[in-house]
Amino acid sequence: MVKKKDSATSASAIREAVRQRDFLAPVFAQYPFDVASAQGVWLTNGRGERVLDLYGGHAVASLGYAHPGWTKALAAQAESCQFQSNAVAMRVRSRAARRLVRFSGLPFGGVFFVNSGAEANENALKVALRMTRREHVAAIEGGFHGRTAAAGAVSWGARDKWYGFPRTPFEVSFIPRGDSKAVAAHVTRKTAAVIVEPVQGMAGAVDLGAAFLAALRARCDEVGALLIFDEVQCGMGRTGQPFAANFYNVRPDLLTTAKALGNGFPCAALMMSPLVAASLKTDALGTTFGGGPMACAAMIAVLAALKEERLLERVRRMGAYIRRSCVLGPVTGCQGAGLLVGLRTRRPAQEIQAELLECCILTGTSSDPHVLRLLPPFILQEEHVDLLRDALRDLPP
Repeated sequence: MVKKKDSATSASAIREAVRQRDFLAPVFAQYPFDVASAQGVWLTNGRGERVLDLYGGHAVASLGYAHPGWTKALAAQAESCQFQSNAVAMRVRSRAARRLVRFSGLPFGGVFFVNSGAEANENALKVALRMTRREHVAAIEGGFHGRTAAAGAVSWGARDKWYGFPRTPFEVSFIPRGDSKAVAAHVTRKTAAVIVEPVQGMAGAVDLGAAFLAALRARCDEVGALLIFDEVQCGMGRTGQPFAANFYNVRPDLLTTAKALGNGFPCAALMMSPLVAASLKTDALGTTFGGGPMACAAMIAVLAALKEERLLERVRRMGAYIRRSCVLGPVTGCQGAGLLVGLRTRRPAQEIQAELLECCILTGTSSDPHVLRLLPPFILQEEHVDLLRDALRDLPP
């Protein structure tokens, strides 16, 4: 039995904890600072102190903060029409789909807009399972695809850590990362799809390489499985090409993208080959908010800025500059592609992250305890990289 006094004390503690959290569910580990405003690549807290953002809100802030074209586009769309469902045709939706396919430079035949990367992956898996009438999906060790039922099922380690569902909705096996020889054993004529991040984000910016991706493509063709590229984090120009599919010259059957696509406005897309798109019928997929006019205006603004400001060139240049400049102090090497960068560290990456934050530089960590992850806005400049370089140089090795 719990004593009444102890119970009252416990209830008081719970109320205080809830008050301090402002009723937010306590599920996120948070950095020890607040954000009151942001401009360019800088975050400002309530005391007016600035922090250089090299993490971009989990790779979301592709154009940085308060980008004038993006802000203007959202304001104009809000004044025109802030929402209508997919039951009503809207030119802004068709325009966004057309421009996204043109930007990709890949022969996609259809686009399905949703709200998040996990939702895009969920629908990609659903399409593959229904189209092939098979019950097995192969994923890659180290991959992360989202926290929903199907996306979580193909996320490495999810079932041991946070999955929560009593069973997965289909059979799953995991291919050892980068092991082309193991592909045939996992991808068979019972396999509906292979889902892969060409550059694994949460794993620490792990570049899977053209040879491994080509082996996946060849095996899928051999057994009639579909190849899904999850480019939620590595897509939309982050490799310095429109998508990693362009970067590695390997064409998937389905490609998912989100994060940088909206520069902070929730949106995502599933792009499909003409054959896959032709398999869909009315009511095969559905969404309320996916492809809403505000989201489409945000996507169009991002695509326009990437072209007009030549940001893919800057991504390539800044990615190379980071690799030349930032292997010093506690950093022993770099991995990844473009501005999806993993800095390998001698000491635990969490220690380095905390020390950099004391220098007013925000970075990320990863599932690899010795990899610091950088996902900065595409508007990054050399002077910003120099601040990181100087801070790393002054840290203990």
